[in-house]
Amino acid sequence: MTHIILDGDSLTIEQVVQIAREGATVEIAAASRAEIVRKRAYIEENWLTENAPATYGYNTGVGKLKDYPIPQKDNEQFQRNIVLSHCSGIGEPASEEIVRAMMAVRINAFCLGVSGLRMEVVDRLVAMLNAGVHPIVPIQGSVGASGDLAPLAHMVSVLIGYEEAEAIYKGEKMMAPKALELAGISPVAFELKAKDCLALINGNSLCAGMASLTLFDAEMIMKTADAVAALSLEAIRGEQAAFDARIHEVRKQPGQIAIAENIRKLVEGSRRASEAARAVHLEDDVLHPTYHPRVQDQYSFRCLPQVHGSCRDQLVHAKTIITRELNAATDNPLVFWNETGALEFLSGGNFHCEPIGFAMDILSIALVEIGNISERRLFALNDVTLNYGLPPNLAGRPIGLNYGYGIIATSAAAVASENKTLAFPSVADSIPTKSSQEDHVSMADWSCRKAQQILDNLPKIVASR
Repeated sequence: MTHIILDGDSLTIEQVVQIAREGATVEIAAASRAEIVRKRAYIEENWLTENAPATYGYNTGVGKLKDYPIPQKDNEQFQRNIVLSHCSGIGEPASEEIVRAMMAVRINAFCLGVSGLRMEVVDRLVAMLNAGVHPIVPIQGSVGASGDLAPLAHMVSVLIGYEEAEAIYKGEKMMAPKALELAGISPVAFELKAKDCLALINGNSLCAGMASLTLFDAEMIMKTADAVAALSLEAIRGEQAAFDARIHEVRKQPGQIAIAENIRKLVEGSRRASEAARAVHLEDDVLHPTYHPRVQDQYSFRCLPQVHGSCRDQLVHAKTIITRELNAATDNPLVFWNETGALEFLSGGNFHCEPIGFAMDILSIALVEIGNISERRLFALNDVTLNYGLPPNLAGRPIGLNYGYGIIATSAAAVASENKTLAFPSVADSIPTKSSQEDHVSMADWSCRKAQQILDNLPKIVASR
């Protein structure tokens, strides 16, 4: 089993997949552990006092209630209240792999050492992940600003052993205290102290985790789409001049260049995608009774490198954005050493998921386009006016008695059209929340979920051929 050391700087999408799907375990890098402990010791000594200045979430309420003071004697109750009040997610539970990805990303964010929470809290979350205690987390309820508050609160409700929280352990759904006990983690109620709660729930870890899994799978389906497109090109005895490297080098788009090279490799040596094969007259080719050079094929074949390549470029861009987010501190406030050796608490907005929302909206459009052009090639294979002699509907003989692939192509068209309706960018649909304290949100959670829906639909189009 893979073991991954988290340091807040080097987590990759592939490692998130290993943790989420393959049960890889994690530990905190020694340097990260030392910095978390050092900062917390300073906070305990200098800030957790009744005369400390007002600091968001340490000794004040949160959100619109930021101006209300919280006495030190009530802080533990305050932390618990925040968790339970924010357990307001709705909808179906997130899959166990999404929950594991979310937990891993949250832990890695703490490794940057700027969150100000206690080491005991981080260690407990690590223990839960490594033992396979997976909180039940409703998938809906985050607007992608102030982090994924509701989903992460459900995660934390299990961490503190809340008696009404639920988790999955070894495939069985059970109450949190029982899951913790069976996993060898103390089921006794775990107390959160100042800043522990905000650090845990105030981050974009659900979105970043979901995005990682979707991007990994999107790369696989794009590679599959290239291979299927090459087979379709062979099926129509397509011409290959459109894939000549010289054409793509002068366009200078890296994705386009890569896809053209890939198609050349896939059809290299093909006896069908050749001029000799195109010269053979097939009995179902009613449009071309005599041989003439093809010259060029329709766009869904000829422009395959331009379209698939552009989609691949968007995937690469999204991977860059999400990899940054995997290694980002996204809670609030954050704590930094100043030039005098003292800690400063800075309130900001790193929890805003706009980068993730944009990345996944762009990925969604790219995936929709892979489906769109794939559906057009499937349509062409079935149409005797476009397929250069293949049987109508690709039907076996006797044609008529055998109907062929016409309805399969229709089903693919239905799914492609369904995907188009999911391409609207979520980040364009902000809605104010919390008495307009959070007056602009990213809706990145929906960006991630609809990208996954599009991805789930894509094999139904690509694999129809």
